[in-house]
Amino acid sequence: MAITSSFFCVPTPNTSSISESNLSRPSHLSFSPSLSSSFTGVISAKSISFHRRLTISPVFSTGGSDNNNNNNGGSGGGGDGDGGGEDRDRNRSEAMMLLAESGTELESLPKDLAAAIESGRIPGSVITRFLELQRSAVMRWLMQFAGFRERLLADDLFLAKLAMECGVGVFTKTAAEYERRRENFFNELEVVFADVVMAIIADFMLVYLPAPTVSLRPPLALSAGGLSKFFHNCPDNAFQIAISGTSYSLLQRFGAIARNGAKLFAVGTTSSLVGTAVTNAFIKAKGAVDKTSEGEVETVPIVSTSVAYGVYMAVSSNLRYQVLAGVVEQRLLEPLLHQHKLALSAMCFAVRTGNTFLGSLLWVDYARLIGIQKSH
Repeated sequence: MAITSSFFCVPTPNTSSISESNLSRPSHLSFSPSLSSSFTGVISAKSISFHRRLTISPVFSTGGSDNNNNNNGGSGGGGDGDGGGEDRDRNRSEAMMLLAESGTELESLPKDLAAAIESGRIPGSVITRFLELQRSAVMRWLMQFAGFRERLLADDLFLAKLAMECGVGVFTKTAAEYERRRENFFNELEVVFADVVMAIIADFMLVYLPAPTVSLRPPLALSAGGLSKFFHNCPDNAFQIAISGTSYSLLQRFGAIARNGAKLFAVGTTSSLVGTAVTNAFIKAKGAVDKTSEGEVETVPIVSTSVAYGVYMAVSSNLRYQVLAGVVEQRLLEPLLHQHKLALSAMCFAVRTGNTFLGSLLWVDYARLIGIQKSH
């Protein structure tokens, strides 16, 4: 299968999406005797003086992340396995030292991020990115929300990609509405507006749900069921590179496809249900007022169209956006262009525009195949 082959055939880059200048920082360390070597406590800036170079491990681990610990399906920790005690000790040390160097107290961080640092699930390079994002007022505001925080820490261009997708979606959807309605376009602006809003919501979720993340989710309660624990431990993107100190099994990666598919089915069905219902209501209202227009435009079957669109998003859109974000962007484009953000943004825009166009073609073919649209 094409899905399975993607897990094994895509080369894993040896560089992260963060520029190499951020992967190592000149730092010098000599420790106060009062400090514990485990770094479980809060390290103050006064306790550290810097004397030797500290190497910061990359955000994403590229070697053996899927196979070195596959027994984590029932454990807590938001999709991470044990990842190795040494990795976690190193992550904790790097993170604490960077916080001390920047004068940032652990208590001032979001609770989920602070807990992840204390447990060693976050390497130093994630803290470097967090501190960089905090310089922007917009990013600092968005980082208050857990979902955005996890995605921005994994990809600092996530917000740009979200804007690209929604912008392209508005343009293409409006163009399609005008092509379909022509001279009635301005007479049916209410329906056009409803359709475009539903398209924006769908586009937002198509970028948001399959985006790679730095998982900060706390462990589930011990009383949680096995299925809940399994999906809780799955990555958000089936193809994303595992962060240093974290591992995902092949089964968990397939679980990510199933979980996102279920969410996108709900999003697609709901958005189509609302959009189709509004369209039909407008058609009937127009027919009641203007008897000459009655029968000119056929109403759209609400339930069958909505369910069909939900299935389409759960299968076609889900797989395409998982591959786009986890393989094309994270594994191919970002390692090549991570030092050239403008070129990377341009390539992401081109690829996402092409994916949107491909999705439109596939939807038309699918809708005609199952009979909810007629070919003229």
